[in-house]
Amino acid sequence: MSIFHLAYHVDDLDQARGFYGGLLGCQEGRSTETWVDFNFFGHQISLHLGPVFATANTGKVGDHIVPMPHLGVILPQDAWRLLADRLEQAGLEFTIAPTTRFAGEPGEQSTMFFHDPAGNPIEIKGFSDMAGVFAR
Repeated sequence: MSIFHLAYHVDDLDQARGFYGGLLGCQEGRSTETWVDFNFFGHQISLHLGPVFATANTGKVGDHIVPMPHLGVILPQDAWRLLADRLEQAGLEFTIAPTTRFAGEPGEQSTMFFHDPAGNPIEIKGFSDMAGVFAR
């Protein structure tokens, strides 16, 4: 089994802890005064203090224009729905509200986009059949 690792900048570690740990429910790992690790749905992200990378809404996916670059994870549909419900109840502002795209086609998926407090874009996808992730 492989675990993906991604390190990127945030501008406030306390806000990052509240967002990733509190709102998203990611378990915090190691940290120092300049960075913190989280278990991001089974993968490791390392959030370091520094200038946040530039993003732009330039990615065309189906009928949506999405922020690029972005971090994301794919969850089983039931877990995606539970997270979407929790984020909606918390009043999170979505870039793309929870929706389904490619309905009835290979790769049918649920998706939602939002930004962390530092402005980093995040996409969470949900698949009813994980074998469909790479369907053509």
